[in-house]
Amino acid sequence: MNTPVATDTELQRLHAENAALRAELEETNQGVLALYAELDQQAEQLKEVSELKSRFLSYMSHEFRTPLGSILSITRLLEEGMDGPLNDEQLKQVRFVSTAAVELRDMVDDLLDLAKIEAGRISISPAWFDLMDLFSALRGMFRPLVEGANHVELVFEEPPALPMLYTDDKKLAQILRNFISNALKFTPQGRVSVSARPEGAAHIRFSVRDTGIGIPGHMLGALFEDFVQVDSPIQKRLRGTGLGLALCRRFAELLGGSVGVHSVVGQGSEFHVIVPIALPEKNDDGS
Repeated sequence: MNTPVATDTELQRLHAENAALRAELEETNQGVLALYAELDQQAEQLKEVSELKSRFLSYMSHEFRTPLGSILSITRLLEEGMDGPLNDEQLKQVRFVSTAAVELRDMVDDLLDLAKIEAGRISISPAWFDLMDLFSALRGMFRPLVEGANHVELVFEEPPALPMLYTDDKKLAQILRNFISNALKFTPQGRVSVSARPEGAAHIRFSVRDTGIGIPGHMLGALFEDFVQVDSPIQKRLRGTGLGLALCRRFAELLGGSVGVHSVVGQGSEFHVIVPIALPEKNDDGS
């Protein structure tokens, strides 16, 4: 039988252990609170850095657009012979300048779009439109490029019967323009096909397939991240910002959809975007 002295000793030991445990928990709680405070401070600093970066990209992009517009206007006047005809070599050099200015303008536009998205200033303007009107506009836009490329065929496949779409046609067209431009860029010869088909009952899947160089499997996971570019001899000759596909992903998310890619090196690639047939309308509270 336990004696009272033994019982008191046991209780004292338990009280001491409880006190030590409470002190340890109190110290842990203080450490957790300090960690939360530090995380909040770092989050606020990251937010400020992100805002500064977006503001810088926006200002820089706006400042670049004006001189680029002037360069393109001057090259157009020179090509049209407003100050007298150019010889073949002069015309060739002026067109080099014009092409470089267009590429730089496209890079600036990508940076400006990125800044707007990160600042939450990109607006979605949905409207009803017919799919064939979208394909017709894209076909006309790329006709000059395809006619100058003797070894690449751009085909818009006849879609099945599809309903009118209610989404932002400009954002959707920008996604498809980027997919088609990349497909043409990385297909030295062969075929680029654009198609659309239902994806379930409420979505449409747009695909751009090519018979180009393909993309290594280890790059596919990061392909839609900011500033990621395919490492290939063609890419080294045709430099870009690496923002085009990242913007496609972000635009698709704004439209309630998603993007994806399947590719085999040496056989070609297929990029797709899936969007709702009808983008849900926002309530008055923005939800």
